[in-house]
Amino acid sequence: MEYPYFKGLEADRYSFYRVPKALVKADLFQKMSGDAKLLYAVLLDRISLSIKNGWQDKHGNAYIICTIEEVMDSIHCARQKAVKLLDELEQEFRLIERRRQGLGKPNLLYVKDLYAGLSQSNYWKYENHTSGGMKTELPGVPKSNGSNTEKINKTDNSETDLIYPAELQEEEQYRRYFKEALELEILEQGYPADKAVLYEILELLVETVTSRKKFLRICGEEKPKEVVKSRLMKLDSSHIQYILECLKENSTQIRNIKQYLLATLYNAPVTVDSYYSAQVRHEFGWGSRVDKN
Repeated sequence: MEYPYFKGLEADRYSFYRVPKALVKADLFQKMSGDAKLLYAVLLDRISLSIKNGWQDKHGNAYIICTIEEVMDSIHCARQKAVKLLDELEQEFRLIERRRQGLGKPNLLYVKDLYAGLSQSNYWKYENHTSGGMKTELPGVPKSNGSNTEKINKTDNSETDLIYPAELQEEEQYRRYFKEALELEILEQGYPADKAVLYEILELLVETVTSRKKFLRICGEEKPKEVVKSRLMKLDSSHIQYILECLKENSTQIRNIKQYLLATLYNAPVTVDSYYSAQVRHEFGWGSRVDKN
């Protein structure tokens, strides 16, 4: 297959994993395998979302739940390789820590902050050779490498710059979160005719929780964005099933499907139980009879 050349800002449309420059440049990580570095980037992507959503233990440390199977799926490797890479990150480089929960529950995985763990002396292996020369150079002797950083790449101007737009990263993180939380693949199998609606719901959720607006209109009222986001983050597959049923039962014309879906999604956590209770009462005739005894 032939791939076209970049001609403008096409690269900005991609989603990227963050590979810290220290993993590539610092002496400390020179022996780390490339796959382990990639896995750390994947885990770093996951921990960012955990931090945003307050998934922290009693000590305030953020964690993720990432099974062996998820590692295998994330970087497309065999089980043995996934186990080996996790061991490499934990035992050899101490960049992650796994804690058992017991009772058949998956391990909690803590991703360590590698920048905080690096000392200034061993951070960049070539710092004295690419940033203006040695500090002890003799007067009158020209710097042999004073412009070396410009020759390398003029875009390489920050040791912590992200290599992709923050907005795209955030959207992709939430898209991945909702796919898992809503069990979208399972819903697709159960509701094949509603696949398009399911993905409309997914994109609406991502758009709403990443909105830069301080207030969002729900059911004709302006509500704080953080309140709306908090409610939407509680959704699971049962709520989506409820919404699909509501759509099927609705016989009136929906003029603004986007606003209708958003309102239904927002209200789902507090109305779904009442909905199913009413269905049960209707099917069994409860509530329509008075016990005369």
